[in-house]
Amino acid sequence: MKKLLLFLAVIGGVAWLLTDGEPAEGPHFETSYLVAKSEAKKSGKPLVLVYSASWCPPCQTMRKRVYPSAAVKPFHDKFVWAYLDVDDPANASTAREHGVEGIPHIEFTSPQGEPLIDELVGGEPPESFALRLRSVLAKLQTSAGSAASAAR
Repeated sequence: MKKLLLFLAVIGGVAWLLTDGEPAEGPHFETSYLVAKSEAKKSGKPLVLVYSASWCPPCQTMRKRVYPSAAVKPFHDKFVWAYLDVDDPANASTAREHGVEGIPHIEFTSPQGEPLIDELVGGEPPESFALRLRSVLAKLQTSAGSAASAAR
């Protein structure tokens, strides 16, 4: 596991060095799991849980280059976003409960908290992340359609 974290840190560091300019404005991130979970339930929007740390180069590359990217921007208001620092003691139990072992660790859940697709551990380019978000929305629509059919 330590080798994986080291590998991700090196890759993220190289990506960080190759990028330039200031990041565009990203989505609004809640910093409390409970607040984000409640907001998702109230709004009916799926939840993006981002477990991260300030010392993690791939995490910071995602934060500064992927989430605010032109590819991901159309999805900002379609989700509730939570940015949970794994070094914050307030997030320790949630990170443990969600099986966070490597970061960035990103989960995608329904407004009720059910996983919609597999989590992402590590970073990825903006276009790939946007496709992942599109997949989450499609899965949510499919789930809603199935629930409506079952209710009839």
